[in-house]
Amino acid sequence: MTSSSFNMEYHAGAVPADRRGQISHDALLLIGRVIMALIFVQSGFGKLLDIGAFSASLAAKGVPFASTFGVIGACVEFFGGLAVLAGWQTRYAAALIAVFTVVATLISHRYWQYADAARRAQEVNFQKNVCIIGGYLVLVASGGGRFSLDGLFRKRFGRKETRPADPPSSRGRGDF
Repeated sequence: MTSSSFNMEYHAGAVPADRRGQISHDALLLIGRVIMALIFVQSGFGKLLDIGAFSASLAAKGVPFASTFGVIGACVEFFGGLAVLAGWQTRYAAALIAVFTVVATLISHRYWQYADAARRAQEVNFQKNVCIIGGYLVLVASGGGRFSLDGLFRKRFGRKETRPADPPSSRGRGDF
């Protein structure tokens, strides 16, 4: 099988060999990062401005140490969102936000505890958050791309991005 149109060398994932393909790949990563980060930056900023109300809402939902977790959650949401937006330590920031979203979803969108219209609304929000988690996991796998602080530091300081292990299908036959 020939794959002359694709350069399988690692550059934030498999990228088409031609420059236009690389630029569009990295531009799409940038657009995706911006879109995914904005909701967390906005929401986290609002929570930081009124941390007492956010902590009280966590306490009302039965979260232990709500005042401590309120500060942690608001900071993760805001500063993690900024890190993803800028593309700084993108993989770690995306993983942190994915974990935050799992926890937030399990605290705030327990659709199985509701009935009728309220249940449907919570189920929609639950599923939306599952999609957000999936998007952040894709970002963990791909990294921030060329148009990120990670990409700038890689270019300026000659650092190579850590390459994840090759999937089993890319190894030779018989290798397990």
